[in-house]
Amino acid sequence: MQKGAIHPFSAGAPWIGILSLLASPLAQAGTTPSFNGGDTAWMLTSTALVLLMTVPGLALFYAGMVRKKNVLATAAQSFSITALISVLWMILGYSITFTSGNAFMGGWSRLFLNGMGLDSANGLAPTIPESVYMTFQMTFAIITPALIVGAFAERMKFSALLWFTGLWSLLVYAPIAHMVWGPGGWLSVDGVLDYAGGTVVHIDAGIAGLVAALVMGKRTGYPHDAMHPNNLMYTLIGASLLWVGWFGFNAGSAVAASDRAGMAMATTQIATAVAALSWMFVEWMTRGKPTVLGMTSGAVAGLVAITPASGFVDPMGALWIGMAAGILCFWASVHLKNRMGYDDSLDAFGVHAIGGIIGALLTGVFAVRAIGGTAGVLEGNTGQFLTQATGVGVTILYDAIVSFILLKAIDWTLGLRVKEEQEQEGLDITQHGEQVYE
Repeated sequence: MQKGAIHPFSAGAPWIGILSLLASPLAQAGTTPSFNGGDTAWMLTSTALVLLMTVPGLALFYAGMVRKKNVLATAAQSFSITALISVLWMILGYSITFTSGNAFMGGWSRLFLNGMGLDSANGLAPTIPESVYMTFQMTFAIITPALIVGAFAERMKFSALLWFTGLWSLLVYAPIAHMVWGPGGWLSVDGVLDYAGGTVVHIDAGIAGLVAALVMGKRTGYPHDAMHPNNLMYTLIGASLLWVGWFGFNAGSAVAASDRAGMAMATTQIATAVAALSWMFVEWMTRGKPTVLGMTSGAVAGLVAITPASGFVDPMGALWIGMAAGILCFWASVHLKNRMGYDDSLDAFGVHAIGGIIGALLTGVFAVRAIGGTAGVLEGNTGQFLTQATGVGVTILYDAIVSFILLKAIDWTLGLRVKEEQEQEGLDITQHGEQVYE
């Protein structure tokens, strides 16, 4: 009871005590004793925060970085993916990810969410209703394919986008998520640590993005034509929404209002801030000026890298992970991309794949037994680094192969890319019949 509150049975408030006795059985009748109200409230909040990351967060972040003729089409990709994956997750995705099946795929018991009622629980999250857990995980399934869009922005057909992201979510995201997080999943049993999606979300999305960029080829005129961002204010607002929403992403992955959620929130804030500064200072030293695009990209790189580690490391580990992410993701997005010559439009590979790999591997170095129950290299468990490397390698290999097959199949049937004249005119008009006016 809060300080200063009147006790319901005190002399000054006998009627409150009587009402509380009468209301108590009625209130309890509609609840399930095994569900924790605090945990449920936090997970409802976390679910809303993670959804905020895609719409409007990622939609604005990406839309600000493309040319003006593609701003609506880019935002529409995030919005349409949110709707598409929500339905696919309800029909099939949740069941094949988070129910018991085998080491590589879940089962069919929750097809169309069959049997899910008010009192349903999932063994992975026993203190909250299964409907809340399902929707929380749905938001992860939504943002992952939406991240891929950054690699092939400004050149994919809208119809091809829907087919690719829909199939990819079922054939790549769901199996990897089951292997890492699902009951009996191969990588989970093997001991791979991924608190909130370094492999499942970010390496997955970044590798698929690179494969898509390579299969589709460069944008017309790249790299010679000017392809400046149309509105960095959109990008700054989007990055800010991502930063705030990420607390639901990482701290929400405790699936409880707990001390571990608190540590995940703290490590997320520290790593993000350090990565933003690291990218900013490296860019300042090497290119003469600290840019808004660099600061926001660095912050996202830090968010990505701390994601697998957030519930396993302490604040000092978060600081080193954030610093590594800011520096190495800058190198990948600027120097590696230019040297290799691929057109990763908005640096989905440079930030998400590279940042996810950094975070996944360094989780094996900085994991603290007292926080997450598993020691890392610094506490003498050198094998954890190799276990993390196995998870990274499996994710990259499986993702790259299946993504390549899906992209080629769609290209041979529907065609992946808009025509050159449509690309020059812009996807806003050619794909949606709309545009942004002054």
